[in-house]
Amino acid sequence: MKAPTILNSELRLPHRNRRHLLQTSSVGFGWLALSALHQQWAGAAAPPKTINPLAPKAPHFPARAKRVIFMFMQGGPSHLDTFDWKPDLAKAEQQRIGKSMGSVFEFKPRGQSGLMISDAFPELSKHADDLCLLNAMQTRTNAHQMATVALHIGSETFVRPSMGAWIVYGLGTEAEDLPGFVTINPAADNGGAMNYGSAFLPATFQGTRLNSAGGGVPDLENWKLSPSQQQKQIDFIQKANRRLLEGDPGNPEIEGIIQSYELAYQMQTSVPEVLDLNQEPASIRELYGLDSADTERFGVQCLMARRLAEKGVRFIQLTSPGWDHHNHLREGLARNCASIDRPIAGLIADLKQRDMLKDTLLLWGGEFGRGSGYDNEAYNGRGHNGRGYTMWMAGGGVKGGYAYGSTNAMGDTAEIGILGTHDLHATILHLLGINHQRLTYRYSGRNFRLTDVAGEVAKDILA
Repeated sequence: MKAPTILNSELRLPHRNRRHLLQTSSVGFGWLALSALHQQWAGAAAPPKTINPLAPKAPHFPARAKRVIFMFMQGGPSHLDTFDWKPDLAKAEQQRIGKSMGSVFEFKPRGQSGLMISDAFPELSKHADDLCLLNAMQTRTNAHQMATVALHIGSETFVRPSMGAWIVYGLGTEAEDLPGFVTINPAADNGGAMNYGSAFLPATFQGTRLNSAGGGVPDLENWKLSPSQQQKQIDFIQKANRRLLEGDPGNPEIEGIIQSYELAYQMQTSVPEVLDLNQEPASIRELYGLDSADTERFGVQCLMARRLAEKGVRFIQLTSPGWDHHNHLREGLARNCASIDRPIAGLIADLKQRDMLKDTLLLWGGEFGRGSGYDNEAYNGRGHNGRGYTMWMAGGGVKGGYAYGSTNAMGDTAEIGILGTHDLHATILHLLGINHQRLTYRYSGRNFRLTDVAGEVAKDILA
C-alpha cells in the first residue's frame, strides 16, 4: 500500500493522515461535507436515504415555478415610501396629527395596471405589470434578529431549517455540478448562518455561501495544486470510500460522502465558470448596472443569480444591507433604492428575454417595514413596524400588475389580505408545486415542517 506515500510525496503535503488529506481535498468542500456528516452521525439527523439526495424530485402537483430568487433587504425597507401609497398619511402630517410623516417620495400609477409605486424606483416601475405587491405582510416581532430569523426559517425562537433548505429537500436540484441552494453575500449578523442552514435536515440541503467579489467561495485554499494533482487526491479518497462501501453495501452515510466529494470536485470547475461575468456581453453588463459604482455590487449579485438559475440551482438568495433608516430617511432610502433599482429591473428584463421569468419566482422584501410616524423628527427617520408592510413577488405563476391586501389609512397595520410568515412560506411552496403540510421531516419524535402548524396559501395571487 504505497499509494498514500507516493501521493504525499508528489503533493508535498506535511501530513499523511486521512483527516488532513480530506481537509485539503476539493478546495475544502469535501471537508465541510464530511464535518456535516459527522454531526449527523452524532444524532443530529437521519442520513440521506438515496445515493444522490440532491437528485430532482417530483412536486406534489404541477408547479408554476421551478426556482426561487429571494432578494433580502436587510434592515426593513420603508413600505410607506416605496410600494404602499397612503395619501391620508400625508394629510395627517400636514395637519400635524401626532408624529405622522407622509412619504418622502412621490407616488404615481405605473404601467397599464396602474400600480402605485414611488419615484424611488424609476427603473423597476417600468416592470410594474410584472409585480405582485403583497401590501399586508405581518410578522410577530419588531426586533431585527427575531424577525430576520423568522422570515428565513419560520420561527423566532427555535433553530429550524431555512426556507431554501426545505425547498431543496423537497425538490432536489437540476444543477448537476452546483449546490441546490446558494446564498450570495449573506449578512453575518441577525441570525448569520442559521438563515441559510439546514438545522436537523441533512447538511446536503444547507445553503452554500458565495461572495460576489474576491473569488466567489470564501476561505478556500487549494494549495496551488494542478488539476492532475487534485484528480489524484479525489481518486484516492473515493477509492478508499468505495472499498469501505463494499464491506457495508447500501450504507447511506458512506454513499453520501462519495456523492459530496464528487460534487465538490465538479464545483472546482463549475463555480469559477458560472461566476465569470466577463463572459457576458457589454449590453448585459450595462443592463445590470455593472459599470456604475452605485449599482455594481447588487448588479453583480443579480447577474450571478441569473447564471446560477440557468444552471438549475433551485434557491438563490441575494442580500442588500443597510435598510434600517431611523434617521436621514430621504437620503438613505434614495441611496439604497438607487443601488438595487437598475439591477433588479435588469434581472426581470433578462429573465423575460430568456423566457425564464414565467417559471422563476422573484421575492423581494425585508424582515419588517417602518412606522407611520417619525422615529426622530429632527433626523427624518422611521422606526420598526411588523404589524403591516410590503413585500413583492414577480414571475413564477403570480399575477402581475396586482396589489394584494392592504394596510389601514396610516399604513401601519395590515387589515385586508393579511399574510403572516407561515402564509408567505406556504404560498411560495405552493407555487413550487409543494403542499406545505406534506413537506415534513421526522426529527426527535415528531414531524416538522417549514410552516409549523399554520400557513394558508394566498390563492388570490395565483395567475
